[in-house]
Amino acid sequence: TRLISSSLKGVATDISHHLMESLDTSELHYDVEEEVDADFDPKAPVDTRVPFRAIYETKGFKDNDARVLIPNVPIKFRVMDVERFKSSSKVASPNLYTIEITHGPFTWKVKRKHKHFQDLHRELVTYKTLMRIPIPTRSHTIRRKTIKREEARQMPNLPRSSETTEREDRFSSRRKQLEDYLTKLLKMPLYRNYHATLEFLEVSQMSFIHDLGPKGLEGMVMKRSGGHRIPGLNCCGQGKVCYRWSKRWLVVKDSFIMYMKQDSGAVSFVLLVDKEFAIKMGKEAEVKYGVRIDTLTRTLIFKCASYRHALWWGQSIQEFVKKHGKNFLKDHRYGSYAAVQENTLAKWYVDSKGYFEDVADAMEDAKDEIFITDWWLSPEIFLKRPVVEGNRWRLDCLLRRKAQQGVKIFVMLYKEVELALGINSEYSKRTLMRLHSNIKVIRHPDHVSSTVYLWAHHEKLVVIDQSVAFIGGIDFAYGRWDDNEHRLTDIGSVQRTVSSPVISSNELPNIKDSSEDIPADGSFEEEDDQNESCDLPDPRSPGEDTVDLSKMKGIGKSKRFLRLSRYKHLYRPHLHSADSVSSIDSEEAKRGSVRSLVTDVGELIGDTKFWHGKDYCNFILKDWIQLDKPFADFIDRYKTPRMPWHDIGAVVHGRAARDIARHFIQRWNFTKIVKPKYRSLSYPFLLPKSHTTANELKYRVPDSVQTTVQVLRSAADWSTGIKHHEESIHNAYVDVIAKSQHYIFIENQFFISCADNRAVHNKIGDAIAQRILTAYREGKKYRVYVLIPLLPGFEGDISTGGGNAIQAIMYFNYRTMCRGDASIIGQLRPEMGEQWINYITFGGLRTHAELNNKLVTELIYIHSKMLIADDNTVIIGSANINDRSMLGKRDSEMAVIVKDTEMVPSVMGGQEYMAGKYALNLRLQCFKMVLGGLSDPSIDVQDPISDRFFKEVWIATAARNATIYEKVFRCLPSDHVRTYAELREYVAKPGLESEDKARAVEELKKIRGFLVQFPFYFLASENLLPSAATKEGMVPTEVWT
Repeated sequence: TRLISSSLKGVATDISHHLMESLDTSELHYDVEEEVDADFDPKAPVDTRVPFRAIYETKGFKDNDARVLIPNVPIKFRVMDVERFKSSSKVASPNLYTIEITHGPFTWKVKRKHKHFQDLHRELVTYKTLMRIPIPTRSHTIRRKTIKREEARQMPNLPRSSETTEREDRFSSRRKQLEDYLTKLLKMPLYRNYHATLEFLEVSQMSFIHDLGPKGLEGMVMKRSGGHRIPGLNCCGQGKVCYRWSKRWLVVKDSFIMYMKQDSGAVSFVLLVDKEFAIKMGKEAEVKYGVRIDTLTRTLIFKCASYRHALWWGQSIQEFVKKHGKNFLKDHRYGSYAAVQENTLAKWYVDSKGYFEDVADAMEDAKDEIFITDWWLSPEIFLKRPVVEGNRWRLDCLLRRKAQQGVKIFVMLYKEVELALGINSEYSKRTLMRLHSNIKVIRHPDHVSSTVYLWAHHEKLVVIDQSVAFIGGIDFAYGRWDDNEHRLTDIGSVQRTVSSPVISSNELPNIKDSSEDIPADGSFEEEDDQNESCDLPDPRSPGEDTVDLSKMKGIGKSKRFLRLSRYKHLYRPHLHSADSVSSIDSEEAKRGSVRSLVTDVGELIGDTKFWHGKDYCNFILKDWIQLDKPFADFIDRYKTPRMPWHDIGAVVHGRAARDIARHFIQRWNFTKIVKPKYRSLSYPFLLPKSHTTANELKYRVPDSVQTTVQVLRSAADWSTGIKHHEESIHNAYVDVIAKSQHYIFIENQFFISCADNRAVHNKIGDAIAQRILTAYREGKKYRVYVLIPLLPGFEGDISTGGGNAIQAIMYFNYRTMCRGDASIIGQLRPEMGEQWINYITFGGLRTHAELNNKLVTELIYIHSKMLIADDNTVIIGSANINDRSMLGKRDSEMAVIVKDTEMVPSVMGGQEYMAGKYALNLRLQCFKMVLGGLSDPSIDVQDPISDRFFKEVWIATAARNATIYEKVFRCLPSDHVRTYAELREYVAKPGLESEDKARAVEELKKIRGFLVQFPFYFLASENLLPSAATKEGMVPTEVWT
């Protein structure tokens, strides 16, 4: 069959050549009396919007199924100009026609000589000839069946070529003839969708996708390889010997340029327009008839057929980008890659409960794409809690559900140095990738090839359809979910059998067919309503009190587990179900906790379970282990309180969301280039949606307010492939602090600053000190509030001084706050003495509860990265206050700076003040949460700088709470401990909770909120820097700063 087919094709080609040689264009007469078969139905509804997901469904350019033109939409032609040029050589067709083409909402121009019309005409004659021959191939047969018999006989008349003798007054006639020719030709489906016609029109499958914006220049070029700015690959593709020339279809859009492979239709590179975008031609292009495009990420060179053609390409690209993408060409405020976006809907989140819920709802509404990047991602976490709908809102189940609906999901994870960090990103990738083929996961960097060992991808982003973007400090990871109650205990449905004693790990009986050993830490598979399979329904059923774990998929398979019991749900009449499982006979339910368990679905009866398996954690006490067993506890819930997590997030819409998506796309495409395993077509290049359609929001996060937003980042060559690093987050922090008029409120995981240009380089601490000194000199009221964790988030026993990692971070935190002449207080004291206490305060968060009839306390881990200034400006992101996050050359980070435009009446310094709705409400929520104002409306937090609030509310509450906690628990860190000897003495003495529980409970009733004073003098007499003999002391100082 193949041999016959090949022979017939050869015969057809010979016939077509003979026809073309013997036929004159005048003989290809188009009978105007004969009806033309157009595929336009004037009564049919016209939708000119090609969906965005079409970018993932491209075909080869010659594929009959390739969808290029918009169905049922005519194409209009207008010959606008005719250039008549002279040449030293004999040119058959000296006229160059500029043709304006309109197709639906798209308008563009092409330049064509009469020769190009003739070439197209001959190509179509060949095609028509082939369609008359019944070649026995499947594709040819299908194509012939779609063509009406009379259609193959129709061909419009191409005007004769006699341009060299025509007068000027005949040009208008020629224009009309060419316009009629193209109009009639494009009404015929046989020729309308043929690849030669489409190439003549300079259109492709990417031309008319609504969300890609206006149509720019397109066409076939020869592009040169190389030119990428990749660290460590300086020779690859750079020398002339290494260059390769490839034929590609180049597409120009408003904010990027891409090229495609003709055979597959796949996008093979995307070049984002940026502030260093420049077009060079002639000698500067390095090749004859060449065009050179420079950006921060690459130098792209391609060559054309002639100098005039190259000039047309170069000028057209430059004019188009300047007209439609001018914002991308500018150097924006703070040195950011992104412009200031006005009229942007934004919303903040205090703690992750509301953040996770809104992310889940936005994902559920996704139509095209979901982008996720995290420092750490745990696939099995629940986004809505308490769990009342089975596995519906478990992250992996939600992502698989959307992937099955056709949504493309792209996830970027930080690839950790496994010896130094145990977040097991390989497990996360493997778990997500096996869910569905529409989910793609990449990890970066490869440490050996990139020589990047010290720095991390630290940003946390979720982008839905490039229209809604969540940003902040919240990873989709264990331990992150929390609400404003910051509970310490969560015994929940993990109930030991009352009649059976607790069996220790070394007393567990042998189980048949068991092949695994009990973990040394005694971890066990907990009984869980949510098992590892997204398919299984909630195992609870009416009248069923217990579940056999051995029969649940993914749980209890040949594993030892403690005997656990399931009890019926106890719920209020208005709740259909809840993940609140309790024993009717359990004493745990009767004892309860010092703090209530109240949620937005009502007060739940019994022991509520919010944190499943690895999600229940206290990482300073013990770091995570066995992350591939997500539902196995690794600390004893009956003995160890969890460590609450305080965090801040935000969501933005429209153009600002597009800017965040653009950063994700830049990182994804860069990783595709540097890691060979991701170069396959199964990992597509991503395309940014146009800003022109950014305000066509199909989904809005509830309760968002109008603001002005700018996206900021820390980025460098290793992380995004850009030539010059960006530190716009650092620049914004310093500028906002310097320009603040009344106060700043900072929450951050770290506080390492005050530049000495040796160990520390960022200038945030210096900006704070200078702003306070300015207020002092001017005699004006000014306040600085700083909240950081009481201890760094590293595993270590603080009762013995903590680990070396904890001490290293403590050293640099204290060096910034109060120890040494370079510290903030060290800079203030020479001029202000002790008056600094009227300007700045440092605090942490702590809480308490009752666990197994014992009073317990734990710090609340502050993971926020936020600054609020003057109740009108907010910075929220992933960047810590340290050099790693701020300098741009190290960790990659993302943030947004939000400026209010909706103002509301408030109070500042006892005076009426118009505050921003966004910033004010965020500050009020944070202040009420830390001071106890959410449960006690009498606590007035409206005026952030008044003496009454600053001294009698904030400082007094922090001091009182800290004193009570030290008295009851003898907790650490403490100002009473300045040496290791004092530490040993301090921890040896019992607290009130051990000596007199009733009195301790009475003391704890005086606690208001969570705020405690930060202990300035903890281990102040000791050198906290790791010694050179330790592994922490061997690593570069930059790791800690």
